[in-house]
Amino acid sequence: MIDRSVGQTVFRPGALAFFDTTCPFATEVTASFRSHVFQIPRWMVGFHEADLRPLTAAPIEADTETAALVISFLSRRADRAASHPPHVGDLLARNAADLITTLVAERLERDVPDIGIDAAGTALLLRVKAFIDRILADPDLSPQTIAAAHHMSVRHLHRLFEKQGTTVSRWIQHNRLEACRRELGRPGRNVPTVTSVAHRFGFTSSTHFSRTFRTAYGMSPREWRSTRGVHRQS
Repeated sequence: MIDRSVGQTVFRPGALAFFDTTCPFATEVTASFRSHVFQIPRWMVGFHEADLRPLTAAPIEADTETAALVISFLSRRADRAASHPPHVGDLLARNAADLITTLVAERLERDVPDIGIDAAGTALLLRVKAFIDRILADPDLSPQTIAAAHHMSVRHLHRLFEKQGTTVSRWIQHNRLEACRRELGRPGRNVPTVTSVAHRFGFTSSTHFSRTFRTAYGMSPREWRSTRGVHRQS
């Protein structure tokens, strides 16, 4: 049983459900069971948050051919995930997202949205984004180093991000800022300086970091830290 702020929902074995990880929920288990959890970025599904809300935490059973196909595909992938090489796993993840998008479109009686990138391109983009996240701290991270690491041209790399409505440099900066924002809001006994946090995630200039942070969030890093109740002892 899933308990949310809007009520409780009971799930039977074999059911599929969508959850928004930004919304709180609790589970109540009345018997032994096993579940598979897949995390998919919302942009890969294509629908807006408001579109997905009616389907969130609502049981989806194999009552249509599409639902049965999706449930079967996900179950088999979960059981065999470790047996796939990385490039195959990336493509299967894109296939899973496409199937889930089709299922959502069927339930909402809507057309499947166009996210502007094919399966192979999406698999490559996922690898690139994961690579960026792993080495955010490297101040030399750039479109050139990313392209070289993935044996592609810089132009091809830029096209992948253009289809997502952003640029490589903008994506790097956004992720660095988000990482710094999370770290600055983290409570603890040993609170790091703003400068050390900025350097930890690839910013080489504390002045540039503070200016960029204010532009993105409307306040300085120290002001943000204060709103989270975190104070550095002098």
